[in-house]
Parts: sequence; structure tokens; C-alpha cells
Amino acid sequence: MTSSGLRRDELAAFLRTRRARLRPAEVGLPDGVRRRTPGLRRQEVAQLAGMSIDYYIRLEQGRGPHPSRQVLAAMARALLLSRDEREYLFRIAGEHPPPTGGPSREVSPGLRHLLDAMTEAPAYLVDAAYHVLAWNHLATYFVGDLAAVPDADRNMIRWTFRQPATSGHWTDAEVLRFVRSTVADLRAAYGRYPTDPAIRELVTELLGTSPRFARLWAEHDVEERRPIVKRVPHPELGSLEFECRVLHVPETDQRMIVYVPEPGSPTQAVFRRLAERVAP
Repeated sequence: MTSSGLRRDELAAFLRTRRARLRPAEVGLPDGVRRRTPGLRRQEVAQLAGMSIDYYIRLEQGRGPHPSRQVLAAMARALLLSRDEREYLFRIAGEHPPPTGGPSREVSPGLRHLLDAMTEAPAYLVDAAYHVLAWNHLATYFVGDLAAVPDADRNMIRWTFRQPATSGHWTDAEVLRFVRSTVADLRAAYGRYPTDPAIRELVTELLGTSPRFARLWAEHDVEERRPIVKRVPHPELGSLEFECRVLHVPETDQRMIVYVPEPGSPTQAVFRRLAERVAP
């Protein structure tokens, strides 16, 4: 350990092991030719982090200079570190970890690639406040073309509670369970990010505009989302049924929402026909 608190050998070993566990596809890179060793190449990590290859190599060899906080943050993003791993990285580099002021709204290349690769299942990515960050083509049949929607209006929870009280949306038991768990998940995010202005503004707005939201919020339920079966009378595609899967992304506290039809079902056939419309 140096006088500055930098533990060079631990930092070098940690960077090497984190690099070795990643596949190129996870960070949006092509697999390319056969690799002699697993994981990313050093030059690929340096490129993703926006630093010189020589500088990164010296860090992995335990002989580099004391990395700045900006360099540490860049490496954490490039290596897709979880929150715990990022904190560990900063500490072995002799730095205090940055505070978690709000949910991550950055879409990593790996998640963007994963969304695009899911050609037969509608999927979209949301942050901890259920603000839609990215989506694939099939998702546009359910959430619309969000590229034409102002960023402030791309929020699932806001859409839900704008439904009129007379809507059949509020008489479906599965939908009500979905809504209740979503509000509970938002409550958990509200506790994790007490200073995040976007979450506070969303909660304040809905408390003032939706009595239904206010009642659910007052129950103080806190939980993470669980899968449910959704039945959707789609105006163009007909009656659809699928499992709504919510996959948590730990390193960013984001969620990927995927509509998963039962294999061999009519809904799967519909999704496949939609995928064929845009197939090259």
C-alpha cells in the first residue's frame, strides 16, 4: 500500500479478474477472431474507458500512477461493475466511493445490444423510477414509438395512473397486482434515492393528481416486482397473453421488462410474424 492508500497489487488483480469475466457481446463489441484467453483484451477496456492503452496496461501490472476519480469511474463503467464492485474499486485505489445520488439513466452498450438481439420478444429498459430508457422494435407495438414522445413523458407509472377511473384497466385482478407491486417498487426506490429530483417530482405529481396512487402510496408497501401474466386485447394484434418478466440489472439498478409468450402459443406466433416484418 502506498502512502496515498493505493493498493497497487490488489487493484491490478481486481482489474484483471473483472476484464477476464466479460464477453465482448456484453459491452457491444463483436466477438471477432478466436481469443487466446477469456474476456476482453486490454486495449478494448482502454478504448471503452477512454484512456490510453499504455496507461491501462501499467495499472494491470501494478506499476501505474495513482488513478484519478474520473479514471476509476470510467473503468467501472467499462467493466460493467456492480455497485459493490465499484465501491471496492475506489477503496483499493485509496479513494472514497462516490455517493449514490440517484438511479443510473445510462444505457450500457451491452444492454442496448441485448435489447436489439431479442427480435421475437417485446422488451424495454427502465430506470428505478420506471422511466423508459431504451426499447426494441416489438416493444413499440405496446409502448408506442417513444422516439416521438418527449423524454419527460416516457414513464410507465405516469402512463398507468393517467388511465381513467372508468377504464377496464382497473377491474383486471392481474393488472391491479401489477400496479400495486410497481408502486411498492417505486417506494423502495424513493427510499434508496431520497435526493433524486426526478423521483420526488414524480411522486409529488401523482399524489396530487391520482387518488388511487395516493391510496397505494399511503400503504407504505416496499417490494421488488414479480412476474405476472398479462392478457392484452390489442387493437391491431388481437387477444394476447404473455408473462411480464422484470429482470433487475444490479450494477445500474435498472430493470429490463420482457413480454415472454408461452412456447407454441398463438401469442408467440404473433410475435414471430411481427419480427418477420422487419427481418433483413
